Amino acid sequence: MPEYRKKFTVTAVAALALAIGGCSMEPTSPSAARDSASAAESLAPSAAGGTDCAKAKCIALTFDAGPGKDTPKLLDSLKEKQVHATFFLLGENHVVKQPDVVRRIAAEGHEVANHTWSHRRLDELDADEIRNELSRTQEAIARITGSRPTLMRPPQGRTDDDVTSVSRELGLAQVLWSATAKDYSTTDSELIRKRILDQAGRDGIILLHDIYDGTVPAVPGIIDELKSRGYTFVTVPELLAPGKANPGEVYRP
Repeated sequence: MPEYRKKFTVTAVAALALAIGGCSMEPTSPSAARDSASAAESLAPSAAGGTDCAKAKCIALTFDAGPGKDTPKLLDSLKEKQVHATFFLLGENHVVKQPDVVRRIAAEGHEVANHTWSHRRLDELDADEIRNELSRTQEAIARITGSRPTLMRPPQGRTDDDVTSVSRELGLAQVLWSATAKDYSTTDSELIRKRILDQAGRDGIILLHDIYDGTVPAVPGIIDELKSRGYTFVTVPELLAPGKANPGEVYRP
């Protein structure tokens, strides 16, 4: 069984606390990224899109480890709901096997991001191995879309100083999350929906996986409920705007 399909037992909060344990860099929140850029008059508030998340109640929907068999159906739902998401894609057995889906993700205005080649824990690798995991996926996505991602998500959120250094070298910012449904552990779409709604907050980053059976059916209900609560869905770059994701830096609500 691939590592990313294993059922982890740590809670979301504990996982995030552990994730940056070996990294000397403090995470940057979306609001801090915006405030920092706003102080620099060279960037306009609409640099990454039309939504000003300093004023709007923004939240970012993100998907890891795809594309999967249900990703086209997910894209249909996002298009119907007029929501753009951020997709952290796996290279091996995903990007390389579903180039048309990767191309569609990019063409429909979603943010294409890097989730490594084979989902190995980067904090357990040396610098050359980390570079291989990230650069292979960068190149695979670039061959399909014509552009290299600027965002990455380390598997399990685990990062350290070596991961940060290589990410900076490759022009990749590190993006963690604030809400997760642990959808690898259940096929219950209603439970997935409830877990996300219970954790949702302003400037939040939602982590889901479009490779698990219960996830994609839960998405329309998550979107509808959060919209009814006044949330605006944005991509991660839009959440940080007018700031830009700095290579190597860790972003977490």
